[in-house]
Amino acid sequence: MPLRALDTTAERPWPVRLLSSKIAEYVARMAPVWIEGQVVQLNRRPGAGVAFLTLRDTDVDMSLPVSLKVGVLAASGAAVEEGARVVVHAKPEFWTKRGSLQMQADAVRAVGVGELLARIEHLKGVLAAEGLFDARRKVPLPFLPRVVGLVCGRESKAEHDVVVNARARWPQVEFEIREVAVQGVGAVAQVSAAIAELDADPRVEVIVVARGGGAVEDLLPFSNEALVRAAAACRTPLVSAIGHETDCPLLDLVADYRASTPTDAAKHVVPDVGEERARLTQARSRMRGALVHRLTREQHGLDALRSRPVLAAPVRLVETREQDVHRLRDGARRALEQAVVRAGADTARLAAQVRALSPAATLARGYAVVQRADGAVVRDPQDVTQGEDLRVRVAHGEIHAAVTSGD
Repeated sequence: MPLRALDTTAERPWPVRLLSSKIAEYVARMAPVWIEGQVVQLNRRPGAGVAFLTLRDTDVDMSLPVSLKVGVLAASGAAVEEGARVVVHAKPEFWTKRGSLQMQADAVRAVGVGELLARIEHLKGVLAAEGLFDARRKVPLPFLPRVVGLVCGRESKAEHDVVVNARARWPQVEFEIREVAVQGVGAVAQVSAAIAELDADPRVEVIVVARGGGAVEDLLPFSNEALVRAAAACRTPLVSAIGHETDCPLLDLVADYRASTPTDAAKHVVPDVGEERARLTQARSRMRGALVHRLTREQHGLDALRSRPVLAAPVRLVETREQDVHRLRDGARRALEQAVVRAGADTARLAAQVRALSPAATLARGYAVVQRADGAVVRDPQDVTQGEDLRVRVAHGEIHAAVTSGD
């Protein structure tokens, strides 16, 4: 028979007993370990002095069976019930007869509320450092969503509060409701899946995660890291309406809006039709008043302009200017006539002076001008010789003469 698993073949296989014993030997060498989880099943058998429980991981769908003595359970000093979070000290055991693995616990300890809150506070710091709570990541809620996604418990009061109050405010709003576990073992997985499903629906414009409050232990799923990251990855605006003021779940911090109660969420996801109609009426009244005021002001301005003389009698300005033109034209005509008269008088005076001083006037008084043949004027008898022809010019013509003698 082969000594190692690698040496086995179809012709030389290991029997089941050998493989089971080897697995049991390997598991037996494993050291005891402290494990934390949530109790999802608990079965006590006082007659046999044994208790069996299933320990489930709070973040993923994985679980382990655990067996322990009833005395160990009683010695824990805390009420270990289904849904409780516990820490157990156990060693794995492999049962060769049925080929199953089981944890054998020798100590169990309940995780207290204070410790859970401390862990939530630490997780809060880690997520805040990553920026998951940053206000810049948050998006505004739509004014009037056509379809609202609602994640709530089955037949819960929270569902009633959201739906009834939202439809009372806006009757036409539609809901896509996903009823899931909002506490206990399956809460994280179911709420996360519902958020992802509604986020993938293009008709859903806002998602509300609602629960009507509860004890700190009941609200632990809403501070679970997996659920918080699923909410942070949601692209659709998310409203957290857990309805618990004392202890703020981490979902409130990552959501785009935190509502104090499911009723408060309904008031914020849809507007009130009565209020909106009142706002429209008020806005319409304001617009009408503003328009009337503007028209009245413009009409007063037009009336003021029309009352001015230039607009009341527009031809009056032209008539005034026409009179000015006539007056200036008459003045120009008179000034021109006076200038012409003065110029005529000056011309007559100058003509008289010219006539009085002209040679012709001298000749008219009986004087004559004696010129030689070459036109030179004779001023001295010595300028001519005997027998020379002269020309004598008088007022009305010329006389030809000859020199007969000279003195």
